[in-house]
Order: sequence, then structure tokens, then C-alpha cells
Amino acid sequence: MPQKMKIDFVSDIACPWCAIGLGGLERALERLHDVIEPEIVFHPFELNPGMQPGGENTVEHVVAKYRIPADEARQNRERIKARAAAVGFTMNTSDASRIYNTFDAHRLIAWAAKDGKQRELTRQLFGVYFTDQTDPGDHDALVMEAERVGLDPVEARAVLESDRHADEVRRDEALWQSRGITGVPAVIVNDQYLISGGQPPEEFERQLRGIANATA
Repeated sequence: MPQKMKIDFVSDIACPWCAIGLGGLERALERLHDVIEPEIVFHPFELNPGMQPGGENTVEHVVAKYRIPADEARQNRERIKARAAAVGFTMNTSDASRIYNTFDAHRLIAWAAKDGKQRELTRQLFGVYFTDQTDPGDHDALVMEAERVGLDPVEARAVLESDRHADEVRRDEALWQSRGITGVPAVIVNDQYLISGGQPPEEFERQLRGIANATA
């Protein structure tokens, strides 16, 4: 029988490597379906918690943050798009793309846990941000994606228009930062093993299989 495996996935909707990492993890788990029975819990990490309403141009933001030329930022963007495509995810990023605050998206993902819909909603919200190029702070967009994964749209809007789950998200962010998580995606397995970064499916499979063998 497959062994139960707890997987904590720490990520941000605005993180392209997190979308790639989720795709890689899911493909690896498909290959390991007879070895691992995963329980995936999603946790918030804000790359830009102080981002202003309306966001910033992504190229300008990356150039300022990492002190690299714009052409290098564009080359990195194209490499990331290729890596995303390799795990079946479409990124429509361009020079016009913007980077936004993601706090409300994280509140909605926290709320989705009660119905076991965190994974489905997170996948949809990566699509909102990177595929649709929509502000993940747009409540209409968030409610639409909640409904698409089978969540109650009326309750979703009520969550967003209140401060529900705000303290929970902040506590969860602080917890993982206190445990040394300074970059995402971070995949923590069985509270013991850390897999960092947007790894390809083969690397997730290798590491997860090794953990399964070690804990069998």
C-alpha cells in the first residue's frame, strides 16, 4: 500500500517558480501513485507584502530589486516560461506584466482548506496571475476561481470583503519564516525533509522516492 506522506507547500501566487514547482510536484506524485499517498497543505509566503494597490511593472520591479539589466530580466522571463511549459503551465508574461499584492489570495486559500480545495484553488490562482495576467487582489476574479473549483461563491466573497483568515495568514507566514524559510517554493516533507525551488518532476520524484524508502 502507498505510504501516507505529509507535504507542506510554502509558496506565493506571484512566484513563477512556485507555479513550476507545483507542476513538477504533481507530475512526480502521479508517477509515485503506488508509493505515496500525499496530504498536501498550502502555506502563504508574500514576496512583496508591501506592494502598492495596482502593483508595479514586473520588468521595472525585477531590475530594481535584483539590480540586473532589463535585457537580462527579459531573458530570465523567457527561460521561466519554457520551464513552466515543460510542466504544462502557460505563462503569458511580457513587458506589460505587473506584479501585485497577494494577501487576499492567501486568505482565500486558507479558507479553502475546510473543503479540501487548497490545491485546486492554488492552481487556478496561478493561472489568474500568470496565464490571465489578472490582479489576484481583484475580488471578482478570486470569487470566479473559487466557484470554478466547487467552492461557494457567496461565502468566498464574504470572506474577501471581511478580514477573515487575515490573522491566520500572518501567523502562518511568521511560523515558516521562523523555521528558516526565506525563499519559495519550499516543500517540507513529513516535517523533516526540505526540497527547495521549482524542481523538475524527475528531481521531485527522486527525492520523494528516497524519503519514502528511508521512512518505510
